[in-house]
Amino acid sequence: MTLQRASGILAHPTSFPSPYGIGDLGKSAFDFIDFLANAKQTLWQILPLNPTGFGDSPYQSFSTFAGNHLLISPDTLLKEGWLTEADLANTPAFSETTVDYGAVIPYKTAILRNAAACFFATADRAQKSAFNRFCATNAEWLDGYALFVAIKFHFIQEREFTIRSPEYKAYAEAYKKILTKGQINEYFYGAVWHSWPKDIAARDPKAVKTWARRLEREVLFQKFLQYMFFVQWSALKTYANAKGIRIIGDIPIFVALDSADVWCRPDLFRLDENGDPLAVAGVPPDYFSATGQLWGNPLYDWAAHEKEGFAWWVHRVRASLRLTDEIRIDHFRGFESYWEIPYGRKNAMRGKWVPGPGRALFDAIRKALGELPIIAEDLGIITKEVEALRDELGLPGMKVLQFGFDADTNNLNMPHNFKTSNLVVYSGTHDNNTTMGWYASIPEPVGNRFRRYLNVSGENAPWDMIRLAFLSIANYAVVPLQDVLMLDETARMNAPGIAEGNWQFRLSEAALTEEMAEGLAYLAALGDRNLALPKSRTPRNLRAKSEV
Repeated sequence: MTLQRASGILAHPTSFPSPYGIGDLGKSAFDFIDFLANAKQTLWQILPLNPTGFGDSPYQSFSTFAGNHLLISPDTLLKEGWLTEADLANTPAFSETTVDYGAVIPYKTAILRNAAACFFATADRAQKSAFNRFCATNAEWLDGYALFVAIKFHFIQEREFTIRSPEYKAYAEAYKKILTKGQINEYFYGAVWHSWPKDIAARDPKAVKTWARRLEREVLFQKFLQYMFFVQWSALKTYANAKGIRIIGDIPIFVALDSADVWCRPDLFRLDENGDPLAVAGVPPDYFSATGQLWGNPLYDWAAHEKEGFAWWVHRVRASLRLTDEIRIDHFRGFESYWEIPYGRKNAMRGKWVPGPGRALFDAIRKALGELPIIAEDLGIITKEVEALRDELGLPGMKVLQFGFDADTNNLNMPHNFKTSNLVVYSGTHDNNTTMGWYASIPEPVGNRFRRYLNVSGENAPWDMIRLAFLSIANYAVVPLQDVLMLDETARMNAPGIAEGNWQFRLSEAALTEEMAEGLAYLAALGDRNLALPKSRTPRNLRAKSEV
């Protein structure tokens, strides 16, 4: 894919303003699209839209095909008649700046149950037919996902008020050499699927039928959530595309062990007879962690995937491209070779590189779906072999400006060292500190290099970095919303290697201003990223102190 020159913002919908504790697909999302259009931006990059699992991370999801029901807008459900004013009358006073998942999840689940009850009781024939068509069209993944979540929720409730039951003791004994006591408690009381009774954990056909009948109402509720998510997301995407804005989605290379994906297709992953991983994913020591990053995802059985012509991956990419216009594939280097860590290790330091599927996977996807709008996240430990695979496939890679300002004059993240324009440049990603936080924490030699390179004082570091990105030769320039807002490290989206306190950033109702839109439009025009001509005067928020 050859990119056309454009610019945009990285912002996940959970960050949008909302009275319900978490951003959603309602008015604030449409307002954000309007802001992008007014700012002459044509790209909106998001994180994975899937339901979040461990640590509330969109990269540890219960399904790679399902949507995050927490993004469903209660206000939209109210307008459509599935909720009443009384349903929303006692909304708690949630924080405007952070997402408290512990409070949000039970609150939104309760009001969504009210909406589902109303839908199934009052929907007309056409509305029910639309729901039934959605369920039939998506049955390949939806049936398994809905049952998975229903069973998981059943055991979470059942175990909530039990202490050291016989089932718990058996589980603890089986995993005492592999998991910490905290992990054992988290996995058992969080009802990870391999802690279920053996027959349903192994998807014995008789057990599947029994549980599907037993939990029929909960399965139907989960399907309703998916239906409403996809209806609301489709409306938002249609609006964005009509405004000339393309959405860049995100596919994590790996999936969570505690997911419908692994439970439904264990044969596609390297698991033992108990459903435990033979080895797990991560990366060795890097920029973010001296002990590496232990992600814990099960590894693919790539030989099993290849036997099926990589059909599961074809289905995955097709599903992602129905939701977005382009996709960024996270940890692209893992397709060339991935870091394999023995299951049960406490960190990622001791592992080994194992060959991935390479070009064969992408050839299969291209054969099934045609040329693909894919961006390769080629950050981290990148070898010549990884670069060769990316270039053979013709995929644009990524550069991160925060990584560029060290003592190495040949650093490839510095704009003057970019070897091609067919790439995406970022000031920082969701894994980086905000640029304001980064600038405040860097050693003075790095700060001095930053100021000299850009010929700035450093007082306006985030917007200086946005200017650098927009004026670079990279065809795509994308900056996190936190940099547009000039926020410090407290607004960071994720700190890799730290399990808690991530994915919580939110912006207030009045955070985005016309002045910011004007500044972005000016820089986009200056960098030839839209057709508008720059104004004769620099927008106020971009002027140096001496400029009149």
